[in-house]
Amino acid sequence: MGRPEEVHKALENGRALLDKLPYPERPENHFVVDPDKWDFYAMDTYRIVGEDQLAKRNAEEVIRRSVTPEGFVISPMRSQEAQLTLAVIAARKGDIEAANALGIEALQSGRQSLPSLLMVGNELAHELETYGPGAGAEFRALLRETIARR
Repeated sequence: MGRPEEVHKALENGRALLDKLPYPERPENHFVVDPDKWDFYAMDTYRIVGEDQLAKRNAEEVIRRSVTPEGFVISPMRSQEAQLTLAVIAARKGDIEAANALGIEALQSGRQSLPSLLMVGNELAHELETYGPGAGAEFRALLRETIARR
C-alpha cells in the first residue's frame, strides 16, 4: 500500500483486459467474470488508497448500474457499499452532515452484506472521529447497533 500510482496502473490494465472479453450472457452466475463488478472493486481500491475522485467516480457508476430505469434497486449490497464510499469521501472533505446521512441510509437499507458494510462503515467512523466525538454520532451509534446484532 501507499503507492496509489501503481494501484491505478494495475486497475487500468485489468480494465483493458476485461474489456477484451465478451460480456457474459448470465452475469448472475458468479463463476463468470461480471464486468459490472469491476467498478465495484475499483471503487474499494481507490477509496482505500485515498484516490477520492476516482473512488467517487466508480461509486457513482456502481449506484447508477444498481438501479433500473424504473427506479428498482437490483444490486442493493453493491449500492449500499457505494453509498458508504461516498460517505467516506464526504467525511474526508469535511462534509460531516452528508457523510452522516449517507452512512445512515446505507446501514438502514434492507439487504446487507455485513462483512463489507462493517469494513467500510468502520472506515467512515474513523474518518468522522477525526472531527471530534460528536461528529457523525448518529451514524456511529447505528454502526455500533449493527455490529451488536451480528
